[in-house]
Amino acid sequence: MAALTIAAGTGNWFSALALGVTLLKCLLIPTYHSTDFEVHRNWLAITHSLPISQWYYEATSEWTLDYPPFFAWFEYILSHVAKYFDQEMLNVRNLNYSSSRTLLFQRFSVIFMDVLFVYAVHECCKCIDGKKVGKELTEKPKFILSVLLLWNFGLLIVDHIHFQYNGFLFGLMLLSIARLFQKRHMEGAFLFAVLLHFKHIYLYVAPAYGVYLLRSYCFTANKPDGSIRWNSFSFVRVISLGLVVFLVSALSLGPFLALNQLPQVFSRLFPFKRGLCHAYWAPNFWALYNGLDKVLSVIGLKLKFLDPNNIPKASMTSGLVQQFQHTVLPSVTPLATLICTLIAILPSIFCLWFKPQGPRGFLRCLTLCALSSFMFGWHVHEKAILLAILPMSLLSVQKAGDASIFLILTTTGHYSLFPLLFTAPELPIKILLMLLFTIYSISSLKTLFRKEKPLFNWMETFYLLGLGPLEVCCEFVFPFTSWKVKYPFLPLLLTSVYCAVGITYAWFKLYVSVLIDPPVGKTKKQ
Repeated sequence: MAALTIAAGTGNWFSALALGVTLLKCLLIPTYHSTDFEVHRNWLAITHSLPISQWYYEATSEWTLDYPPFFAWFEYILSHVAKYFDQEMLNVRNLNYSSSRTLLFQRFSVIFMDVLFVYAVHECCKCIDGKKVGKELTEKPKFILSVLLLWNFGLLIVDHIHFQYNGFLFGLMLLSIARLFQKRHMEGAFLFAVLLHFKHIYLYVAPAYGVYLLRSYCFTANKPDGSIRWNSFSFVRVISLGLVVFLVSALSLGPFLALNQLPQVFSRLFPFKRGLCHAYWAPNFWALYNGLDKVLSVIGLKLKFLDPNNIPKASMTSGLVQQFQHTVLPSVTPLATLICTLIAILPSIFCLWFKPQGPRGFLRCLTLCALSSFMFGWHVHEKAILLAILPMSLLSVQKAGDASIFLILTTTGHYSLFPLLFTAPELPIKILLMLLFTIYSISSLKTLFRKEKPLFNWMETFYLLGLGPLEVCCEFVFPFTSWKVKYPFLPLLLTSVYCAVGITYAWFKLYVSVLIDPPVGKTKKQ
């Protein structure tokens, strides 16, 4: 706090926050890392030692390259730095290779790339026009937003313990959002197009970008009531946007088109042969669906409505496998999840077009697209909840209603990431970091909106407090019960289902807010 006070006095508080979280990331270097560490090491080896024609065919390791070409080139560039640390990490046949130098290189590469995330947060803070509460630095919206983004608990544990490169990717997304807020539409479109070719999960929010750019950039004026002035349509702007997307796509996919390998690339990017749910059920609608199927199958067996011999083996053993076969409820296909996702997204897109609310409306639509895809998508990873939490952070410091939704979403979504860190040494780290972040989030936003109604009602408070007993049961009680052998999947199932309730509630509450909010009428847009 003393350092922060000094920094505040000199106006360098943002740099102090960024430096502080960087030091924390360095302290996390020796912690547990997941198989994603080996995934990225293998991608370093593939891109360094093999010609481009073999990148998306190489299958020596089970962790094949399944990210878009820009990320493959990113790994290629990293590999030329990695060779100065440990040349052996770049051998494709050195499966599960790990050395102290390899660990340091990969950990520091994530930390270094977070520079882009820090810059994007700084740019986003310029876009916040929230009211000031008191004279204290810590009560100002820009300071609160900086902490919520830079010190985000989910991003810390996923990137700097579990191990991934989400920081700079979210940096690209936040920077593109900032550019749209600043009415630098072409830059925002370019950054998002580049982002899509780094990681295709951001396709989840592409509808929000497409509709907003068409509505707010390609149509240059509105009527006094906020509706479109159709004769203001600009063909030049549409062509410009299309050209940006085309050139970025050509640069990314062109080499593989020339090699006649696009079908192979897309087969790696969209592996629909995987099951409905990831190994850890993401806390979404399908977790509730799977949980209900489990309950119904147990009841059916108890009442002898079901024959044990006809129960799919996968659904009666671990309960948390990728290929999940439903026992009572109909099994779900990729097409069914696509239809559900599109139906869930359409109302938010409709509001963005017919009830324009400026950049804030775009941001709310983007969050709903991310949440709807998370709720109903095929083989969704639990980490994808960050795609909704981070942009929602920008909304949380501007309006009390959005702050309430953010706190429910972020607390529940962050807790759902706990199963990613299942080793004993990381238990106190994840509990402490989440407590600190959650307490700060709630207290700072309550202070910011202290003149308005309470952020939580009694039901929401009761639900969030329930995460405490759930953690005690899963981590400290269950391991000492006889159920650990018979039902080893139970803690994961309970965590997923309980968190799915909270995330579903936040999604529904945000949707209601978007649907009932009036449009912002503007006669002219820049």
